[in-house]
Amino acid sequence: MLSGAGKKARIAVLVSGGGTNLQALLDAQGSILTSGEIVLVVSNNSDAYALTRAANAGVEAAVLTKKGCGGQAGFEEKLDALLREKEIDLVILAGFMSILSGDFTAKWPRRILNVHPALIPSFCGEGFYGLRVHQAALDYGVKVTGATVHFVNEIPDGGPIILQKAVDILPDDTPETLQRRVMEQAEWILLPRAAEMVSAEICKGDVISVIGPSGTGKSTLLRCMNQMEKPTSGTVTFNGEVITDPKCRMEKIRQKMGMV
Repeated sequence: MLSGAGKKARIAVLVSGGGTNLQALLDAQGSILTSGEIVLVVSNNSDAYALTRAANAGVEAAVLTKKGCGGQAGFEEKLDALLREKEIDLVILAGFMSILSGDFTAKWPRRILNVHPALIPSFCGEGFYGLRVHQAALDYGVKVTGATVHFVNEIPDGGPIILQKAVDILPDDTPETLQRRVMEQAEWILLPRAAEMVSAEICKGDVISVIGPSGTGKSTLLRCMNQMEKPTSGTVTFNGEVITDPKCRMEKIRQKMGMV
């Protein structure tokens, strides 16, 4: 994870299929995405073309499957271990066709992003993925759809929204044509922007440290104030100033950093 000035957030991208959103992120590096770097791609499908995209970009890739890990719990345990081994700061779900459990997402609060091909809260939640989302929009008769990038929590598509972009539905649209246009006009634009926003925020949190309450003097460098969303009994310091609130809530840290 981050350590020292000038470092970039280390990003892992989780994929299941063709990897068009992964490609949008890779293409954005150095231009839109400047505060983060994609260092790992993980797929739950060994045949995913996204793995070829990763190889072409020189990015390390790994395959983890529920079957190979003995089920959901084993899969998430190995995924968490891999992300920590690679010192990942930010996880991006880019066409990752598997729901992560609340136990897993709780370990990565405000560190997992997802892009959903609709304007949440419309056409979202369990069962809404891929062409099903666009078919539902057409069946309902809405005139505008779009895409949403949001943080991931225990509720499918229920985390805080980061960015949204609308896309008009045309009279002759099919699920396939609508899917393509939403990707081109919204998903491929929003995802790199959101990745940069969160990566930049992570980088700004590099100086926060937590000192254990036992008085041992041991300290752990936190790479981002987002890691402090959950209460802790530790004492927080920022640039030498002690923050005495034992809950150490996110907003207090954000205020101290001048981000609100």
